[in-house]
Amino acid sequence: MSQMDWRKSVVYQIYPKSFNDTTGNGQGDINGITEKLDYLAYLGVDYLWLTPVYQSPMNDNGYDISDYYQVNELFGSLDDLRTLISEAHQRDLKIMMDIVINHTSTEHQWFKDAYNHPESPYRDFYIFKKSKDEGPPTNWQSKFGGNAWQQESETDDYYLHLFDVSQADLNWDNPQVRAELHRIVKYWMDFGVDGFRFDVINLISKGAFKDSKRTGKEFYTDGPRVHEYIHELNKATFGDTDLMTVGEMSSTTLDHCLKYTRPERQELHSVFNFHPLKVDYANGDKWTNASMDFLQLKEILMKWQVGIYEGGGWNAIFWCNHDQPRIVSRFGDDSTEALRVQSGKMLGIVLHMLQGTPYIYQGEEIGMTNPGFTSINQYQDIEAINAYKTLIEQGMSEAEALTILNQKSRDNSRTPMLWNDERHAGFTEGEPWMPINDNYRNINVARAMEDSQSILHTYRELIKLRHQHDIVTYGDIEPLYMTHPELFVYRRNYQGESWLVIANFASYAVELPETLSIEGQIVIANCELNHRTIEGYGAIVIAQEEKYDKDSE
Repeated sequence: MSQMDWRKSVVYQIYPKSFNDTTGNGQGDINGITEKLDYLAYLGVDYLWLTPVYQSPMNDNGYDISDYYQVNELFGSLDDLRTLISEAHQRDLKIMMDIVINHTSTEHQWFKDAYNHPESPYRDFYIFKKSKDEGPPTNWQSKFGGNAWQQESETDDYYLHLFDVSQADLNWDNPQVRAELHRIVKYWMDFGVDGFRFDVINLISKGAFKDSKRTGKEFYTDGPRVHEYIHELNKATFGDTDLMTVGEMSSTTLDHCLKYTRPERQELHSVFNFHPLKVDYANGDKWTNASMDFLQLKEILMKWQVGIYEGGGWNAIFWCNHDQPRIVSRFGDDSTEALRVQSGKMLGIVLHMLQGTPYIYQGEEIGMTNPGFTSINQYQDIEAINAYKTLIEQGMSEAEALTILNQKSRDNSRTPMLWNDERHAGFTEGEPWMPINDNYRNINVARAMEDSQSILHTYRELIKLRHQHDIVTYGDIEPLYMTHPELFVYRRNYQGESWLVIANFASYAVELPETLSIEGQIVIANCELNHRTIEGYGAIVIAQEEKYDKDSE
């Protein structure tokens, strides 16, 4: 794959712990990924992004790294990873590593040295501050709840943890820290990986340590030296290679994301932003039982689509990942089998016709659903468990709190991959670390491969279209009918060619606007148009020979 071709690629995200278990211990492993490479080649994706497989106490499922140079024995060994990379390359699949360099585990040797020896040079690898008025240095809130500062047991000092108390933030203002992190990235480049996904990379530069009127994120989100530090990382490591990079951006802005991704700035190739996936947060609060605001979804998606394209940056586009609920349960409809399949295909078509690099999260391509847990004891995720405690403390009933977790918890996407209709869905011969979805006999890879009308085959076709047609990668994007309450309509235009995308987000049939021309050749669809009516959760892409005048509302 040439250096420019990364823009035509499709990335498949693997959550190794839940992908495929070859040891019978109930947890997925690296050899389990190797075992399924033929399936991933059949799907047609280009890159496999692995969430962290480094040594870790797993307080945050691997995003708390205790040794960047070692593989967690839960997942296997360095040799297993070498084999995976080699076998993937033989199938023209590339491996993208997830790397967490905003913080380390408090089990990391750097932190243990810093914590136990206040005079240690590693003390300045982290952010230690004196207490203020016998309390934390600031009132900043951790993203997992509670104050973001943890007091040392022996001193008056506190260390900063924007996430879990076991995840201490690194001090990027220390050049020695940056040099060590560059060394780590180079090690994995030499190891043979083909790309990096940088976790919460826009939080690495902290501003003033002051009290906040909110949570404190205004002091560290897209901080004062963040672009300088990412540019330096680029120049010291992957900048002159064909490795693909994507940065996870927390609460970011369009202007910053253009800076992160415009090629001449030499920072990153592309960025994730999460604004479109907050349209079912009531008043901005994740832990609420709220339905999607469809007009807001269109508005945010198209603001970023048009803004990034016109600004010369690059989008990473996605519905799902290890931190998000299953999209077919969230923005689609899993109430019946027919609606699950129809809405799953519609959501796939809408996303994969957008501009940018699409990411598929394991199981999305077969329409896996939220599991619908019935007890807090089934949840593993620290964020969900903390949120449940808070909701109960606020006076909510257990049933109400569980309803919210069923809608919003990260564990919705972390249940094991469904391979077949055998015991534990073919994921493990042991006891799975998390419960298997009850609907695995109906929703699994083996069944989807056999069914020519499955969601899986729509995803395969969408990937082929991206590889074969430049308009999907390089075309501009033109939003249409933005105030329509049920239809998502947009056009892609490139070198005199025009593709019209029409999707119905309602469960019922909707008549198309009279001003919308539907002449042309059907590229892909999950329905037929019936006298200018599109059925519930229908989606259709029409190639039109010429670009029509912009349609009026």
